[in-house]
Amino acid sequence: MTTFDTRVAILVRSDLLTWQKLNVTAFLATGIAGAAADAMGEPYIDAAGRHYARLLGQPMLVFGADATQLAHAHRVAIERDVTRAIYVEAMFSTGHDAANREAFLAEDADAPRLVGIALRGPRKAIEKATKGVPLHT
Repeated sequence: MTTFDTRVAILVRSDLLTWQKLNVTAFLATGIAGAAADAMGEPYIDAAGRHYARLLGQPMLVFGADATQLAHAHRVAIERDVTRAIYVEAMFSTGHDAANREAFLAEDADAPRLVGIALRGPRKAIEKATKGVPLHT
């Protein structure tokens, strides 16, 4: 089994609707993958020779969090300067990337209304950010 120097964690607010949790998780995973080109694996090729996209080459842990736990993870991520991707509640009412960025920019920088955050960084930093947060069930 491979041991990684970094850890990837996605925290999603537990009280969201199922489709929202899945949507937020998917968007946050792409944020981490986009920021971590060095962590991407090789393309997949099936037995017929068809090619498939690369996947992140390390596990991603998905946690179910409340607003307080999301705020804590956000603070630790900033303090430890780890890679972070976020999704705020206002982004549910937008329809495209530019509108998402506008909605995010309008948030309070110190207390955004987070519904999800993804982190990638040194194991200890990510463990501190996720301390006490249960894995999503």
